[in-house]
Amino acid sequence: MSGLVLNSVTKQFGPFTAVDQVQLTVPHGTFVCMLGPSGCGKTTLLRMIAGLDLPTGGEIVLDGEDITRMPTHKRNLGMVFQSLALFPHLTVGENIAYPLRIRGVGREEQVSRVQELLAMIHLTGYADRPVNKLSGGQRQRVAIARALAISPKLFLLDEPLSALDAKLREAMQVELRKLQQQLGITTIVVTHDQREAMTMADTVVVMNGGKIRQAASPIEIYRKPADRFVADFIGSTNLLPLSVQGSQTLVLGQSVSGIAPPAGQSSCSLSVRPEDIRLSAPGEGRLTGRVTFIRDLGGTIETFLDVAGTEVVAVSTPRERPVVSVGQEVGLVIDPETAVVLAA
Repeated sequence: MSGLVLNSVTKQFGPFTAVDQVQLTVPHGTFVCMLGPSGCGKTTLLRMIAGLDLPTGGEIVLDGEDITRMPTHKRNLGMVFQSLALFPHLTVGENIAYPLRIRGVGREEQVSRVQELLAMIHLTGYADRPVNKLSGGQRQRVAIARALAISPKLFLLDEPLSALDAKLREAMQVELRKLQQQLGITTIVVTHDQREAMTMADTVVVMNGGKIRQAASPIEIYRKPADRFVADFIGSTNLLPLSVQGSQTLVLGQSVSGIAPPAGQSSCSLSVRPEDIRLSAPGEGRLTGRVTFIRDLGGTIETFLDVAGTEVVAVSTPRERPVVSVGQEVGLVIDPETAVVLAA
């Protein structure tokens, strides 16, 4: 089975282009997270995949079948909304069985499928409970079970964990990923939570301005961002101006060794993750800065530095704690293997 293919999918609302010529292939069984700031087009794109909105242009193909204009109820997909949309007047079991009932599935098969799904989401014995008596995490699981009741080809979730507290949200991220791996179902999640995307996804799709800026594995998105937007949006980074002067490469006006811009580009940016900066004594081939603030967060120590008038942050573990103090002049060692040169 081929999975989901989006060919030049576009959505316009009058003169405004919400989704612009999106090209994306999601292989069968893949877990994809669409990530981006508010208004970037990720929810609109998900709604078009679900059939809730029609594209202005392009096509949506699922397992080789063009579903671009196919009604939602014929697409064989499950969807979990941010609001969950559970029926408050129905029990847990009745909520899960609802999509089966409206498809005319027999009573015995409904009961069997509900019990199977309750076991899968670790809520065995909850079939007769009112949904309003459940915790937030339990309601979330019921919504997921209801969406999976019809064994859909495609599982779509729109900000599914945003209403949960931080600890429960992290637990549900793991549960959702394990469930997806168990079922092998093609899954697309829209989120604004970077940690959520990096935790769960096989592929992270970073969007901005209606376009896909990068689609890659979480580690590639983090370690090899395609541009300044991705580098700045995913995690924390130091974006530093890089230029060439004669045979020297300058970062913030200071000469560094082992780093060079691509051929033909004399002015770029250097993306350096805080954890990839090592503090040392000032010396040749490294930046020199002055410590302005130190923040000990227990698991990490953040050192803020003024380098030629620009704030740079270095992060270390307690075991690697640099012996520095506020006001001290230090050297910043940048590993060329981890620094990423980005076009201007």
